[in-house]
Amino acid sequence: MTEANPRLTPDRFNALAAAIEAEVSKAIVGQAEVVRHTLLAIVCNGHALIEGLPGLGKTSLVRAFSDALNLRFARIQFTPDLMPADIVGTDLLEDQPDGRRAFRFQAGPIFANIILADEINRASPKTQSALLEAMQERTVTVLGRTYAVQAPFFVLATQNPIEMEGTYPLPEAQLDRFMFKLNVGFPAPDALARILEATTTDKHTTLTPVADGPALLAMNALARQTPAASAVTQYAATLVAASHPDSPLAPPGVKKYVRYGSSPRGAQAMLLGARALALLGGRFNVAIDDLRALAPAALRHRLLLNFEGQAEGIRTDDLVAELLEAVKA
Repeated sequence: MTEANPRLTPDRFNALAAAIEAEVSKAIVGQAEVVRHTLLAIVCNGHALIEGLPGLGKTSLVRAFSDALNLRFARIQFTPDLMPADIVGTDLLEDQPDGRRAFRFQAGPIFANIILADEINRASPKTQSALLEAMQERTVTVLGRTYAVQAPFFVLATQNPIEMEGTYPLPEAQLDRFMFKLNVGFPAPDALARILEATTTDKHTTLTPVADGPALLAMNALARQTPAASAVTQYAATLVAASHPDSPLAPPGVKKYVRYGSSPRGAQAMLLGARALALLGGRFNVAIDDLRALAPAALRHRLLLNFEGQAEGIRTDDLVAELLEAVKA
C-alpha cells in the first residue's frame, strides 16, 4: 500500500507495477503480455476490451486485478434483457418519517472503481450506451441530474469473438472509448499444464491487495510527466494518419480493405501507454519502439473494415503490421 503523500518516484512506480504484475500472475498463467497491457491501461486511467475464446480466463483476469488492487469492484453480467437502469441506477420513491414521499437515488453498480462488463456484446445497444458517458466523462446522468463516478474508474469489458448469435456488436463510438483491445490467446502446453494443476485441486490462490486508488492516480500523474520527443509524437500522428484509406501515406492493404481509420484517440492511447511503458522499462523518455509495441492494442479495434475486408476475413492485426512496416521511424 502507498503512503498518504501522492507524489511518486520512478523507483516506487516500478516497485508498485512489479508488485501488481506479480500478484496477478499468481492467478493468471501464460498471459504475460495481456497482463502487462491491462496494467498499462489501468495505470493510464483507461479502459480495456478483452476478447478471447471461452475458458481462457478473461473474467479471471479482471477479478485478479480487482483482488490485487484495494478498490471497489463491481461485476455486471450483460444479457439481452439488461436495462440501462440496472447499470447506472434509478430514483426510488420512498416514504419519509414526516409522512411525505421523496425520491432517493439508488446508485447502480457503475459507481465502483473497477467495472467488469462481462460479455458486453450480449446487451442491447441501448444498454451498452449507458456506459458511454461514464467511460468518457466520468459522470452519470439520471433523470436530468449528473453524478460523478469515483476516481480511479476503469471499465474492463470481455467478449467472445466466435459466438455471435444473440449478440450486438459494439458500435464504433463505444469501441473508440476503449484505450486498448487485448486478444487472449490459447496458452502454451506448459502453461496449460500449470493451469490444470492450479484449477483441478483443492488448492486456492489468494491474492493480496498491493496498491490502492491514490497509488494508481499517482502512477498516472507520473506517467504523464514522462517526456516524449517531438519525433516520437510525430511518429504516433503519422501512424494514425496512415491508417486512413484516403491518406497518401496509407499502405496498399489499408487502401483496399479499410473503410475508416483510427481516430485521434488511437494516437493518444499509443503515446500515453508508451509513457507508462517507458517507466516500466526503467527509462525516462519515450522511444518509438514503445509506440510500435502498443500499436496493435491501440489500433486493432479502431480500423473499420469495408465490405471487401470483411468478406475476405482480413484481420486488423495484419493491417496494423502492414502499417508498422510502411511507416518508418
